[in-house]
Amino acid sequence: MDSVDGRVGGGVVRAPGERAPVYDAVVLAGGGAARLSGRDKPGLEVGGLALVRRVASAVADARRVVVVGPEREGLPGAVFVREDPPGGGPVPALRAGLAEVSAPWTALLAGDLPFLEPRHVHALLAASGDAHGAVLVDGEGREQWLVGLWRVEPLRRALASYTGRSLHGLLGPLQPVRLAAPPAPGLPEPWFDCDTMDDLRRARDLAERDHADDPVP
Repeated sequence: MDSVDGRVGGGVVRAPGERAPVYDAVVLAGGGAARLSGRDKPGLEVGGLALVRRVASAVADARRVVVVGPEREGLPGAVFVREDPPGGGPVPALRAGLAEVSAPWTALLAGDLPFLEPRHVHALLAASGDAHGAVLVDGEGREQWLVGLWRVEPLRRALASYTGRSLHGLLGPLQPVRLAAPPAPGLPEPWFDCDTMDDLRRARDLAERDHADDPVP
């Protein structure tokens, strides 16, 4: 698959061989999934794995994975927390998850990203430099706030004074590095999420096709 490239915006990219920062990951895996008739969206399977497990596999080298949502099997070592109230939105969920973070950096990820891979997270780590964070942007330059990497202390300070409900309102003022991530041929972008049954069917079809294209050992 193609590598992540097309960095947009400021910040410092680490030199080759320079050690990446230690990071934790916060995966938002609650919410009501109204457009999926209230189904447990992160628990739905794509390619034989629950969506939240696919996201967790993209941050397998994180020091700690914090899942904001109900406890689930298949995520050994993960820390599970709930926002108050459950289903209160991404900002309360981030606040609950960040309370369990001890690393200097944290990834912030949605729990329904079937095509997110470790290389995308590593690209964010490499691009973060001396900025407060790095976030993927789509082909039109829109930030995908649930595929990002953040320096924890500035994020804690921003959360402490923020009273809104929007991730854009919270994270935008931190002025993250903006990173374009062209998709691999035949697959959606890494921020593709499964909000509807059509999204879920497409993800399953593409995952099955991608697996069928794997070379036979």
